[in-house]
Amino acid sequence: MTAQIFSMPPGALHEQATHRLRQMLVEGQIAPGAKLNERELCEQLKVSRTPLREAIKTLAAEGLVELVPNRGAVAVQLSEADVRNTFEVMAGLEAASGQLAAQRVTDAELAEIKALHYEMLAAYTRRDLSAYYPLNAAIHRAINTAARNPVLTSTYNQVNARLQALRFRSNQDGEKWSRAVQEHEAMIQALESRDGVALAGVLTTHLNNKRDVVIEQLRSMEVQTMQQQGATE
Repeated sequence: MTAQIFSMPPGALHEQATHRLRQMLVEGQIAPGAKLNERELCEQLKVSRTPLREAIKTLAAEGLVELVPNRGAVAVQLSEADVRNTFEVMAGLEAASGQLAAQRVTDAELAEIKALHYEMLAAYTRRDLSAYYPLNAAIHRAINTAARNPVLTSTYNQVNARLQALRFRSNQDGEKWSRAVQEHEAMIQALESRDGVALAGVLTTHLNNKRDVVIEQLRSMEVQTMQQQGATE
């Protein structure tokens, strides 16, 4: 009997490469500002250049990758001003999502958000950031979806893509991670109570706290870079 050989359709390879490359960028396996080496990435992701380049185009559209003339694809690197401006917009989008979701969320949606929350708490208890972050992000997206405003969702997705890697790294400090979890507890309580004002308030505070952590990390990285440069001179 002849063995059948199954090949993965090109679209599936592109989606697989996009998912894995997105994860690498978000989790900092590719440093901000680093050039994406196509040969190395093809080996790591086990794909040819065509699906890899399609994945890079997708992630450039999402804001995780920048296509630089004469240099190629580079992992996006935001300045402190970029971070402040983007988080300012994101806080407003999150607050609007919360206020509308509190009015419009269905019982089924609320049950699903609570289930995601409990899964997220389990990942936090294990201190498994790689499992925690996608659940955290899914909760924010679910609240936005429950707002039932397609214009808000489209804008939310576009702006949020720029912040994914920064939001991931903001949980690497134990004390600040604990505070973020407490804020999520308050979000669930406000949503369950259908209290739009409270939910908008806690989401705004949550995003502002994330912004402050990210800026602190950026400044720390700048100091470290200057010290390393000084040591090599």
